[in-house]
Amino acid sequence: MTFDFADDMGPVKVIHLHEPSVGLEAILVVDNVAVGPSIGGLRMAPDVTLEECFRLARAMTLKNAAAGLRHGGGKSVMIGDPAMPRAEKEARIRAMAQALRGEDMYIFGPDMGTDETCMAWVHDEIGRAVGLPSALGGIPLDELGATGFGLAHAAEVASTYTGLDLQGARVVIQGFGSVGMHAARFLAMRGCVLVGAADSKGTVADPNGLSVDALIALKKEGRSVIDHGRGEKLDRDAVVGIDCDIWIPAARPDVIHSGNMDAVQTRMIVQGANIPVTAEAEAALHERGVLVVPDFIANAGGVICAAMEYAGMSESVAFKTIEDKIRTNTAEVLSGVRETGVLPRQAALDMASARVREAMDTRRWSLF
Repeated sequence: MTFDFADDMGPVKVIHLHEPSVGLEAILVVDNVAVGPSIGGLRMAPDVTLEECFRLARAMTLKNAAAGLRHGGGKSVMIGDPAMPRAEKEARIRAMAQALRGEDMYIFGPDMGTDETCMAWVHDEIGRAVGLPSALGGIPLDELGATGFGLAHAAEVASTYTGLDLQGARVVIQGFGSVGMHAARFLAMRGCVLVGAADSKGTVADPNGLSVDALIALKKEGRSVIDHGRGEKLDRDAVVGIDCDIWIPAARPDVIHSGNMDAVQTRMIVQGANIPVTAEAEAALHERGVLVVPDFIANAGGVICAAMEYAGMSESVAFKTIEDKIRTNTAEVLSGVRETGVLPRQAALDMASARVREAMDTRRWSLF
């Protein structure tokens, strides 16, 4: 079987899982392991597809290479509602872990719809997971906000290329979940003002600023951002058009596309989600003077933290590594943009792909 998206870099392996007794329908894509065993999150949603899984796996290959980690890229997806009863969710995740027990070139991590507890179940079954609870010796990256921490550093570096002062800079977060809420928190610490936030239920906006702490408290209670006492309540997709300085997508792929890209009103986009902006939209935004910091550069904090955990490093070492790597890579990519005029994604792709191919050249079989 061949796939339209296959190329000389991968994927190495695609596995479909089906276990009717627990309702398990899942896919694993191991993209490229020339650098080392792949790390990639387990995403759970009702509408995940093979194509999305591959695109996310390739993003992980590039992200891990750009971050200089000794890991390749992979991703797994599970079809289902992440809000299903805990016992049902646990049974499916444990079954998936058991089915992939022998796939030692893939290391599970948390992603949308899964968390530290889910990784604890995987670890209990096969001992091959990252993003574990601290009680198991892990560095709980969602609890600590590793990805959001990295996004704030990427935004800080990028601001120097746009002449933007972070003090008072207006921020909008699309996807106020574990990544988005921490990005808002770390940017607020730098003086930024959150003027819009969205989750699956809707959008709340206030040009005078929203309380980040209040919104985080709502999410921890299982409520929506639209339950915030202040601000204008809008449709979920209206978040795209809120006027701001920094727009952060932190949810699903392709949320900015040809149909809504003209509504975007921002100076820069720092991608917290994987593949959140289509290639067409990125090119059009670049032409308009909007700086778009690519996903696998800006949001690598989570996987850097995961790799440090897997190597037995401490939380402090992990966060210092996130800061160093993301600041260095963001500066390298944006310097390339300034010097050559290419799109930021192209500069990032050139950098990451060169690292992957250099590793492939040292292998007997370059993909395995």
